Order: sequence, then C-alpha cells, then structure tokens
Amino acid sequence: MSIPTIIGFTLSLLLIIGSILELTTNFKIFLHLSGLLMVIGGTLAAANVGFEARYVKQALGNIKAIFFSPKMARGMLTNEVARVIRWGYLLQKSGIQALESDVKSLKSQDAFLAYGVGLVVSGYTGEEVRHMLDNQVETAFQRHTVSVEILKFMASNAPAFGMMATLVGLVVMLDNMDDPAKLGPGMAVGLLGTLYGVLFARLVLMPAAEKAHQRESIIRFRNMLVAEGLVMLAERRSPRFIQDAMNSYLDPAIHFDIDKAPKK
Repeated sequence: MSIPTIIGFTLSLLLIIGSILELTTNFKIFLHLSGLLMVIGGTLAAANVGFEARYVKQALGNIKAIFFSPKMARGMLTNEVARVIRWGYLLQKSGIQALESDVKSLKSQDAFLAYGVGLVVSGYTGEEVRHMLDNQVETAFQRHTVSVEILKFMASNAPAFGMMATLVGLVVMLDNMDDPAKLGPGMAVGLLGTLYGVLFARLVLMPAAEKAHQRESIIRFRNMLVAEGLVMLAERRSPRFIQDAMNSYLDPAIHFDIDKAPKK
C-alpha cells in the first residue's frame, strides 16, 4: 500500500468531515442510496456505451491502484543505468553472446527490456534500435493511457448524472405536493444527487486519472532512458560514456557513479 497516498487522502477526508461537523452532527442526512445509485450507475452505463468493456474494467482497476505503491519508483532509474552499464562491460569482455542469457530471464520479468536487448543481440545498428524502441515506447504509452481517457470521460459525466438525480427528485417532490411528508425525500434525492456527482468526479475519478497518467509517464520516461542505453550498447559505446549519457537524463541526486559502484 502507498502510505503517503492513504495518509493524504485520510487527512483530506477529515478536513471535509470537520467542516460538516461545524454545521451539523447528523450525518444520516447526507446518505441517500437512490441518488448514489443514479450517479454511479449512470456514469458506468455511459462509459460502457462509449468504450469497450475491457478498457472500462481496466480504468476502474486504476482507481484501486492509486492506493498502492507504483511499479516504478524514482530510485529505480539509477538501477536501470547500472544494469545497462553492466551489460556494457559484458559486451567488452565476452561479446554479444553474453547478453543472450539475460534475454531469456527478462522475458518473464520485463517484456520491453527483453525486446530491446533482443534487438541488440540481433545485431541491429544503433539507429535501427532507436527507431524500433521509440515505436514500442509510444505505442505502449498510448495503449496504457486509454484508461486515463475513460476516467476523465466518467468524471465529466458524473456531475451530469447528479443533475439527473436532481431532476428525478424534483419530479418525485412535485408528484407528492399533496402530501408534505413526502416532499423531504424527493428534495433529498435531488440535492444529494448533485453532491454525489460532484464528489464522485472530483474526489475519485479525476484524481485517479491524473495519478494513472503520472505513473504511465514515469514508466514511459524509464523506457526512453533504457532505450537510449540500449542504443549505445548497439553502437558499442564504452561503459563510462553510457553512464554519462544516461545520467544526463536524471536528477543529479540519483546519478549512477561507476567509481562508487561495488566491484564484482
């Protein structure tokens, strides 16, 4: 679990709850199942009509994923530089065959890396490796950000379905004008439907979309970094040149230093 995310989300909720407590202690007035079902049901229905169901399912999975630690953390980029440099030393010492065993082990761990090393092993030039890996990076990013667009689509629709709940509530209220006891429930559906729509969009869907996009952008950057390293391997650049070139993409605080690396 991503502890900072959970702490931040919890503190934000406490602020909202605290502001409500300033007005009332009766939380039950903010709970209305009909309005909530209209907002969530309508938003999901629109998403399933507008997009393929498997992509909608993936988008919903991203909502849960924001509370878990990302696959690619900042410090891991240094490890990627170290890995490519190790391959550079292997090439210098044992030739291209030394990388073939790494390709086999990578296939089940990192498909992109396995594909890239496979291109180097196949003997493509650096420019050819760059072209193919650039295609791989961009197409993978486009595929993985489809769910981001779906979440944004859902966020734009949730308030509209909240307004729909408002209209339904008003219809119910007007239909019961002769019975004052039923006016309250009808008005509650109306007002709470709008509230649920805004909260669902701005507290759940949009933040999930932004975080999913951010994480995919980090993975994209990592893949671009590794791609540059593999291009230099294909060009048979020295390990120190690879280090300096790859470090130029990184924050100085996480630069890899050959001279400080443990000797094996």
